[in-house]
Amino acid sequence: MAALLLGGFFASAQYKSVDLSSLYDSEVVTALKEHVSILASAEADGRKAGSEGEAFAAEYVGKTLSSYGVELITPESGEPFGVVTSSGDTLTSHNVAAFIQGVDNSFYDRYIVIGARLDNLGSDTYTVDGEKVRRIYYGANGNASGLAMLLELARMLRTSRLSLRRSVLLVAFGASNEKLAGSWYFLNRSFSDAGRIDAMVNLDMLGTGTDGFYAYTSSNADMNMTLSSMKGEILPIVPEITAIEPYPSDHMAFYDKEIPSVMFTTGRYPEHNTGRDTPSILDYGMMEKELEFIYNYVISLSGAPKPLFRPDVTSAASSTDGKVISFNDIDVRPTFMGSSDPSVFMEKWVYQYLKYPKEALDAGNQGRVLVDFVVDASGNVKDVKVSRGVSPALDEEAIRIVSASPKWKPGRHRGKKVSTSITIAVEFRLEKKSKGGVGFNGKRIK
Repeated sequence: MAALLLGGFFASAQYKSVDLSSLYDSEVVTALKEHVSILASAEADGRKAGSEGEAFAAEYVGKTLSSYGVELITPESGEPFGVVTSSGDTLTSHNVAAFIQGVDNSFYDRYIVIGARLDNLGSDTYTVDGEKVRRIYYGANGNASGLAMLLELARMLRTSRLSLRRSVLLVAFGASNEKLAGSWYFLNRSFSDAGRIDAMVNLDMLGTGTDGFYAYTSSNADMNMTLSSMKGEILPIVPEITAIEPYPSDHMAFYDKEIPSVMFTTGRYPEHNTGRDTPSILDYGMMEKELEFIYNYVISLSGAPKPLFRPDVTSAASSTDGKVISFNDIDVRPTFMGSSDPSVFMEKWVYQYLKYPKEALDAGNQGRVLVDFVVDASGNVKDVKVSRGVSPALDEEAIRIVSASPKWKPGRHRGKKVSTSITIAVEFRLEKKSKGGVGFNGKRIK
């Protein structure tokens, strides 16, 4: 009998495939897979703006945030709003928003918005050999991946909320494909304190990271500075800062409001806006690595000085007419001591020779001085100025050390040497030492 039973088992087993790889998934990967499988399911029906599928997805997001202990500021089903489409039809979409309180008394009423696009293209029918076939645009990567990251990021930030200096708003934006209607409604009608939003982080199409992981900031120097400052941290992956907008998404509505924004994405992919955009194409292990970086970025951004909205006023089109090109837009970046990474300039020059002014030391002044400068076509550093200062003494010292820089190797654009604008953050930080005295930036002051 036992032999017969075993024989029957193996006979049936040959017709089934068992995915044992899931046995080794981390808790985060397991959660990401579950979110995507539901948000990109047949029941969600492609999540077209104003559809039952989009409403289904909105309710799932709301209930999941609530189950994670994150405070909702909309109903679980989302806040409804009306949209007039380009065809003249009216539809009802939903935004789902939640809130995590910051702990710093000087920052708690300032906000960082973390957003993800809720809707996709829905479904349609087409004819094959005279038969009508229904096609669902599942949108696993566009944008169930970003929504899944939003949910797990909410859980992580809720757990470590004591690390957040600013407050965080987490928003799933409905009707993004209808001219960014959800993000526009949130900023202009729904959230009354929009003027207190200091920055926005947009999560869109994050599931195909084997082809790259990108951060688009519209060349905002302050947002780039926070990104660059994390290169020295031990993180599984770091995004490439790109000056080319990968995809029009909800960060654009915040940019229009002059709110500094960053879009994290893995970019366009072959299955984009097709029925093949299913959960099977996603790399969940890479998503977990991206999530860790984004989490640390939000923590860092929550305590950073308020980023200024300074759109890049020079474009790549002006590369050869004597104008200054942004560091992030140039073809070949200028280098210092053989490296195009500004952190090398900071380490090998700035912090080697920086002095803490006695006036600032006596007053206990400390903080981060943002310095703008230009490396011209000959490699000389010029036009050094403080774009955001701390105190006159610290600002003057930051200008002094940058102005005294040795020559750089100039940047090139379209094969020609050009002038390049760079922004760095010179940090003056006082620390008590165990043997007495005070130190700054790792140096001891007697």
